[in-house]
Amino acid sequence: MTHLRDDEGGRSPATALSETLRGWWEAAGEPGGRGRPTQQALAGRLRIDQTTLSRYLNPRHPSAAPLRIVEALHAQLGAPAEELERARELCRAALESQRKQRADESAPASGGEGEAGGGDGSDRDRASSPASRAATVKVLGLVAVAVCAFLAGLGVARLTGEPETVTDAKAAVARTPRPEPSWLLVRRMPDDQLWRGRTVQYLLRHRHYDVPVDGTFDARTEEAVKKFQLAWHLTPDGKVGKDTWPLLVVKAGVGDKGDAVMALQALLDNVGEGGTPVTGTFGHETLDDLQHFQKVHGLRPTGVADADTWRCLMAFQEPPMRTSPLYATPGGVPSL
Repeated sequence: MTHLRDDEGGRSPATALSETLRGWWEAAGEPGGRGRPTQQALAGRLRIDQTTLSRYLNPRHPSAAPLRIVEALHAQLGAPAEELERARELCRAALESQRKQRADESAPASGGEGEAGGGDGSDRDRASSPASRAATVKVLGLVAVAVCAFLAGLGVARLTGEPETVTDAKAAVARTPRPEPSWLLVRRMPDDQLWRGRTVQYLLRHRHYDVPVDGTFDARTEEAVKKFQLAWHLTPDGKVGKDTWPLLVVKAGVGDKGDAVMALQALLDNVGEGGTPVTGTFGHETLDDLQHFQKVHGLRPTGVADADTWRCLMAFQEPPMRTSPLYATPGGVPSL
């Protein structure tokens, strides 16, 4: 395995990789090149969202592109052959660094006796200076003052007739869990709906409906949705919403293959971290990425994509970095 940490300029592998990929894209428009495609067209050829491609090409906020994307960009943009192996090395190093960072974040904090590096209690007593003892006394004093103030507040509340349920209500609000994300509504529209449309199409293909995976929810995709709804005794309105999604998504785990896994991997790749290869095979790399996502968003890290995981994945997708009537937001970030 390649172990590149920082290159000669002190850049991280992810930054160096993004600069390399962006250089390929910019050089494609120079004289003698094959003509630089737009990012939207290039993303379509790679079968990824434009916002995902924009992150791969943005050295200021780098996101490590998976190896298949690096190799595909090299071929699509006609980059120099001698630069491919270096880009592969940077890709492997960036993904390795990303996984190490995740492991460090999820590891329990170490502590206890082992950190002191030996010695008995007398060493620790000698290390305790008068200044540190004074600081400890000060902290204990502040805690005592806070406790007294709290008890005094309770006494005032009782004297003034303030209901004690106020404190109970505040505690109940603090314990209230975050609302679960809702299923999004996807329907026929003339625009490319990016990951929304592709997720529907991948899952329809898993159910053996013959639709293209191009992100455009057209009449053909709508007709397939209606057939699926009829088969499950739903109202055939051609819209994928809260009643259709739970039946359309597929429980997926290690060892599964096919279009449903492609949909899952594409969503994982577009939740802001990137680096999940869209291969159609649920391997240990997909398992690690899925468990990380589940932990971050308060789901049980089972490593199995159930209905709750699918719904949460779709709720936390990165917004597309382009101006479109479908995705326009005030103050949105323009595409690179």
